[in-house]
Amino acid sequence: MCGLIGYVGDEPAAAVLSGALARLEYRGYDSAGVAILNDGIIILAKDKGKLADVIKACKIDTLVGHVGIGHTRWATHGGVTKENAHPHCDDKNQIAVVHNGIIENCVELRARLSRKYKFISDTDTEVIPHLIREYIDSGLTFERAVFAAARELKGSYAILAVSMLEPEKVVAVRKESPLVIGLGVKSNYIGSDALSFLPYTKNVIFLEDNERAVITKDKVTVYNEDHEELTQKVTQIQWEWKAGTKGNYDYYMLKEIEEQPQVIRQSIMQDNNLINRMAIEILRARQVVFVGCGSSRNAALIGRYAFSKIGHVFSDVILGSEFGYFSESVDKRTLVIALSQSGETADVLDGVKQAKTNGATVFSLVNVAGSSLARMSDKVLCLNGGPEIGVAATKSFMAELCLLYLLAFAMDGTLEKGRGMLRDVSDLVEADLPRHSSRIPGIANRLKEREDFYFLARGINFAMAGEGALKLKEISYVHAEGMPAGELKHGTLALIDNGTPVVVICPTDYTFTDTITNIMEAKARGAHIIGISNSAESVFNDCIMISKVDEVLYPLVTTIPLQLLAYHSALARGLDPDKPRNLAKSVTVK
Repeated sequence: MCGLIGYVGDEPAAAVLSGALARLEYRGYDSAGVAILNDGIIILAKDKGKLADVIKACKIDTLVGHVGIGHTRWATHGGVTKENAHPHCDDKNQIAVVHNGIIENCVELRARLSRKYKFISDTDTEVIPHLIREYIDSGLTFERAVFAAARELKGSYAILAVSMLEPEKVVAVRKESPLVIGLGVKSNYIGSDALSFLPYTKNVIFLEDNERAVITKDKVTVYNEDHEELTQKVTQIQWEWKAGTKGNYDYYMLKEIEEQPQVIRQSIMQDNNLINRMAIEILRARQVVFVGCGSSRNAALIGRYAFSKIGHVFSDVILGSEFGYFSESVDKRTLVIALSQSGETADVLDGVKQAKTNGATVFSLVNVAGSSLARMSDKVLCLNGGPEIGVAATKSFMAELCLLYLLAFAMDGTLEKGRGMLRDVSDLVEADLPRHSSRIPGIANRLKEREDFYFLARGINFAMAGEGALKLKEISYVHAEGMPAGELKHGTLALIDNGTPVVVICPTDYTFTDTITNIMEAKARGAHIIGISNSAESVFNDCIMISKVDEVLYPLVTTIPLQLLAYHSALARGLDPDKPRNLAKSVTVK
């Protein structure tokens, strides 16, 4: 969940690190800091709060030195305090460390190390520099001490360490938490995300689990856990840096919402041979299981309907965090389709690892081609969405839907027809945008005092109700519940009273008549009905009009109105939609 960055080169480290940390803000954080090596000392600058405020208060941009590490932290062990912010040092201030992940045996390690060294924070991370210190005190070099310390750590981690004892290098270790190295000219970088250093280089090395790296300005060396040097595989990132900037928009989320017509066109530009081979394997599998979290899980639910209605294949959807509890049912006859924007979602990776151990075939849909999930999959489809910075998934969700539709059409033998239908939908989505942008802000403003929302739909649209509710609660901080419309009368109807907002996805498809019946029940109890439909029904208090499409494709035209409703609701409440409280873009811890 945190953001890490390390730099060694000829440029001032402070500027590189602060810029990189700004590009990592989207991952979520509550504190930030840097450690820069200069003239025989480690300069530590850190505090809680927004990055810009920390940089200003700590005068980070004025720090001198060409080697350093930086961090944006979400609290896991210990509260949000300056002392708990990263980096952390040993008690001689000769070693500095930043860390993403959780050290599961930190209590035992701290009990042992605190007899020798002084601790000043409540974090699990602080055991790492002291453990390295213990190995140095036993006679190891800094580099070897970092590797030895890593062998004692239990849990997940990505660690960057620097020391005045060997001041021209950054040493890194990785286990179940992402690290990627950027290769520059007389400078090298390492971070939790290639986006952090994308302005400087697109040439990267993705570290695998249990690999270690030593980085100087002229050389990068990668080792396995037995300290054997490994051949480096260099990958070129395809993203353009400007795609990760806000441009003229106030918020990334709005920019990324409005990019979605183009995202549809980009996402369907896939290799036909690959799509068809994947479709054949899906048809041959004894069982097909989707795994995802959050918006990716909602996309998988829509994929399940598309596979059934178009491809005539039954499948199941399991939450990433619950997948392990079903592992006994996964074997070599199972095909797992994993969805993750970052390709680093810890719960999804855990499930995929278990599936592969059991002999299952794994397909993945990811936005980061070199991610951990992509590298462990048998076949990979890239979302082609470009960088997504807003914490709430927008264009990645749309791209996931498009790829699932492509697979479903390929299973039906109508891939090219399906691609044409999706291309046509992209034009309709683009044409709808101005109408949504003028209509939805007023609705959001009128309902900004309401604290309970209900989202209803049926059939393939049901998962969109869940997605709409998820978007609203994650950036507007209101209680929102999405459910099949038929379930309203089985308990939830008791919560409907005068003025309760009920958002209903009700196109004139095969679900229309039954959904209207459920809406009437809610309206009779005083609900304020917001209809998302291609038909302006009299039962709606407010109507958000969408284009008419093939009934199986309605999720594509309802996605943007639901996202804009959440976005404008956040603005109406005075909230920042890009940085929802307590949430991170990439959830790399369980």
